[in-house]
Parts: sequence; C-alpha cells; structure tokens
Amino acid sequence: MTPKERAFRFLKKVSKPARYTGGELNQILKDKSKMNARFAFCFPDTYEIGMSNLGIKILYDCLNAEEDIWCERAYAPWPDMGDLLKEKDIPLYAHESGDALSDFDFLGFTLQYEMSYTNVLYVLSLAKIPLLSSERTNDHPIVIGGGPCSYNPEPVADFFDVFSIGEGEEGLVEAVRCYIDYKKTHDKFDRAEFLREVSHVKGCYVPSLYNVEYSESGEISKVEPKYPDVPSVVEKRCIKDFDGARFPEKAPVPFTETVHDRIMLECARGCMRGCRFCQAGIIYRPYRAKSPETLNRQAYSLFKSSGYEEISLTSLSISDYPCLMELVDSLKEWTDNEKIGISLPSMRIDSFEAKIMEKVQGVRKSGLTFAPEAGTQRLRDVINKNLTTEEILDGCRNAFSTGRTNVKLYFMLGLPTETDDDVAGIANLGQQIVNVYYENPNRPKGKSIEVTISVACLVPKAHTPFQWFGQNSLDELTRKQIHLKDCITTRKIRYNWHEAKVSRIEAVFARGDRRLSKALIEANKLGMKFDAWDEYFSYDLWMKAFENANIDPSFYAERNIGFDEILPWDHIECGVNKKFLIDEAKKALKEVTTPDCLTKCSACGAAKFGASLCLKRDINPKTAKEG
Repeated sequence: MTPKERAFRFLKKVSKPARYTGGELNQILKDKSKMNARFAFCFPDTYEIGMSNLGIKILYDCLNAEEDIWCERAYAPWPDMGDLLKEKDIPLYAHESGDALSDFDFLGFTLQYEMSYTNVLYVLSLAKIPLLSSERTNDHPIVIGGGPCSYNPEPVADFFDVFSIGEGEEGLVEAVRCYIDYKKTHDKFDRAEFLREVSHVKGCYVPSLYNVEYSESGEISKVEPKYPDVPSVVEKRCIKDFDGARFPEKAPVPFTETVHDRIMLECARGCMRGCRFCQAGIIYRPYRAKSPETLNRQAYSLFKSSGYEEISLTSLSISDYPCLMELVDSLKEWTDNEKIGISLPSMRIDSFEAKIMEKVQGVRKSGLTFAPEAGTQRLRDVINKNLTTEEILDGCRNAFSTGRTNVKLYFMLGLPTETDDDVAGIANLGQQIVNVYYENPNRPKGKSIEVTISVACLVPKAHTPFQWFGQNSLDELTRKQIHLKDCITTRKIRYNWHEAKVSRIEAVFARGDRRLSKALIEANKLGMKFDAWDEYFSYDLWMKAFENANIDPSFYAERNIGFDEILPWDHIECGVNKKFLIDEAKKALKEVTTPDCLTKCSACGAAKFGASLCLKRDINPKTAKEG
C-alpha cells in the first residue's frame, strides 16, 4: 500500500481533501519500472498556489518529455494534513504514483519567495529526509532547488545538494541526464562523487563544494571552490530560442479552485525597463518574446486540453509585447466563438490603450491595476521608473473613458533617499486621480470612483542596483505607513499596506549568507511554517529563532553594503555585470534615469546570451501596438 493509499482513509478529517488526491485530468503516469530517473517536484506552499505556478507546469512537461524520466508533483500540506501524516506515521508522497518522496532520485523545490524557506524544511521533515545535505546518505534523494530565490541561494545552501541557476527547461533535464549517465557508468552510486560531477553542468551550483570565509567584522572575506575542476562562478542558464522553447500543450487540471484558474500564456520573458528595485527585471534578461503564431497555437492546444474559459497573457509587462494587437486579433478569431475571455494582467499605465482593453474585455468593465511605485517624480527618477505624473494621469483618464470606476495602484515605502514629502506624494497622486475621474463628463451616472492604494515595503534584492542599500528600520517603515495614512483625506481612496514585520524577515534572507541556516533550523524546531500566511507568521518567533542562533537580523536587513564588499551571491552570475549595477546605484543617488533597452542599450552584459527579441519579428513595441 502506497503512502497515498494509506492517507486516503483519513482525508475526511482534513480541510480541502482534493489537495491531496492526485488523479487530475492531464496528469502524467508512467511505468516506474522502465524509468532511469524519478523526479518529485515540490512547490513549498499549498496546492492552490502551486497548481497556479506556470514554471512548475513548464518543467513538469520538459522532464516528462524524456521517455526514461518521470516527474511527479508534491505540495506543502496544510498544517491539519501535516499533523495527520505525523500522527499516522505516513511519509509525504507524490500525487501521481503516491510513493513516498524519499523513494525518488530527485526532490526539487522551486523557491519563489524567501518566506517559503521554513516550508522547505517542513516538507523535508514530513518526507523523512534529513534537513542538512551533509547528513544525507547515498540512499536519499538529491535535493535540488531553483527559481528566483536561487540567485542568492546562500541562506538555504546547507539544505540543498544542488541549485539549478537560471531557466530550467534545458538545464534541469541535463542535470538529471548527468545522474542517469553516472549511474550507468558506475557500479555503485556515490553521492559526493556525483555532486562533483553535476557541478560541471552549466547552471548547476553545488554549495558543499565551496568554502566561505568571514572577516572579524562579519563580512565575507572569501568564497572559493574546494577543487580546481569546480567553477569559481556559476553562470545562469538562458533560453536563446524562446519562441521554440518547449511549452506544455497539456497541464494537470485541478479538482478544486486555484489562485489562477485559467490558461497562463507566457508571451515574453524578461523586461526592457530597468526598474532599479526589481530583481525579476534583471535576472530574466535579456528580453525575449514569442511570435503571435506560436502563442495562438499554444493557447488553442491548452484550451482544447483543459476546458478553461479564460486566457491570461502573461509577462513582466504585457504592454511591452511587440505584437500585442496582432496577438489579440488572432486569438479572438476563435475565442469569441468559444466564449473564452482574454485578460491582460500586467499593463504599464503609460502604455494603457483603451482600444486593446475594449477588444479583450468587451462590455465587462473590471478594475485595472497599475504600478507607479513612487508618489513623486523625483523618487520615480531614483528608481528609474521612467514614468511621469502626466503619463499616470493620462493612463487613468483613458481607463475612465471606457467606463471603469476603480483603479488599483501599487507603491513602495522605504525606497533609497525617500523623504516624508515623497510618502505624502502617494496620497497626493491618489487625490489627483480622483479629480481626473470627476473631470470626465461621460463618467457613469451615480457611480463614484474608488482608488485603491496598496503599499509594500522595499526589500533590497540580490542582483539589483538596490542590493547595496539597507532596508529602513522596522520603526521607520511603521512610521511611514502611519504618515501616509494621515495624508489620505478622502474616502474615495482605500489604503492597504503590507505588514512591515514580514518585509523585514524577507530582507534578512534576501541579502543573507550561509550563517542563516542556523536560524532556519531554530525556526523549524519552533514549528514555524507557512510564513507567507498571516495566520501562521510570527515575528516574535522569528526574533527568538535569530536569538537562539546568535544572529543579528539588522546586519542583513538594514546595513548599507560597500560597493567593494564581497556579496554572498557574487559567485552566482545572473548575466548582468556588477559594474552596471553599481553605476545604476550611483545614478539612483543622483536621481539620473537610464533609458529602456529598446531606446538605448546600456551594456548591462545580458546581450552575451545572444537571444533574439522575437523569432519571427524584431519590432519596436512602441509602434507595433497599433497593429
């Protein structure tokens, strides 16, 4: 009897049992006796969130395209299910076969967010796999990590055997192939020997093969490989032919509602804008886009295999996609007949076009979301948003002209050089948008405007120009949140803010090093998990974990770092050179902007990957939107 079959007898005792059953439409089943490698891919959060993650779907498809590799899925069980598994002594299992995760050759985690780190340890514990890489034997799975947080893997380096740095469509398959080849050419599997072998695969980082030394003041003094054949710098993997890259035409369809219950169509990867706070805009460079023909074909295949009634056109900024109008027109040739909706979730406010929105949304007048990020022009220049107040107001004016009555705006507090006037500028900008609505003579009768201002705290991220700038103290972030609240004087503006205490913990791990593994072990001992969920996050427990580990969290979160200091992630190469990032940080302090990549190449270094903008067309999106 498999662990899943044993667990089935008790599923009535837990909430949302459909999270744990497997058996979904389009799941992939194989004969495990014919497999040379088995891979369990775990999303370290709930099923509803994990099943919405496009990256998991892509890599699930890529690995299963190999005849002798079987990739299955797993998710972090909600605490009631986790407690049941421990009570009944049932190891955490994979959805497809129901086998224990400890029976697999690989256990993979995607690290999307620093606050998921405690869930990685939670899953390993439930799977009965030693937390520390150094304590695993030849019989344990190879634990491999990837995703955006792997660009600074050091805080969790002690828990992973390998990291797949960059885009995994090719790199992850090569790593598993390396394992298969090793087993074929060796009579006995030796974990340490294999890890040294896989470090030769481009993009594979094996933390145990590197020594890290620290100075008396706590900074890193040296990072170097233990052996001459291990690369001193690990360069990310990057898909050059993005239009021809593998993309799933079938994906498992959940039995229960998920966060994104729709077709996710990845139109482009990367960003050409260069916002100085944005990690995704750096690590996914260079910008690459698929052709409308490829996207139309993929969308139709996914519709036929899933039955979803909505297609979401995704990228970091869909309005930058070169052939957006052409793509929308080609999709609508069949989506209208099938009654399939199209959504554009990431429009830039200066690129908002009523014509396109009318095409995709018809008579539905849903709200719109834009991200000015800062309330004053000075601070938008600091962060290189390249967005003027007039462009923001014009974008809202265009939105209101189509009958919309609510707009959501994202901002950040704690940006470098921020003053109280900049904070008040967020409220002032919100009021200007309210005024623009009432200036519209054709606004819907009897309907008032609602402007929602959502404000997050800046978390300095690795491989960004702001990685050297410390986060505001917790008291200062809280003071600014209250100051902004006091500056809002109209009920037409709704104000939401992100918990500053969560952002502080996130910043500790975003800029952290290997010494933080001790704090994570302490957090695991304290039973911490699901830190991204308000009902489970405990700042007091985090402070206790840091205290038990003899770690000062302000050293990581608040300290300004010198440009000449060795960073914990300096040996991870994201493709954008450090000189460019330093220049951008200095320009931020001078309030000097950098043009987007299409306007002018700033020689960031990403061009070395040789990827084309679009396989079929290299078109300037500023002129292509009109079709």
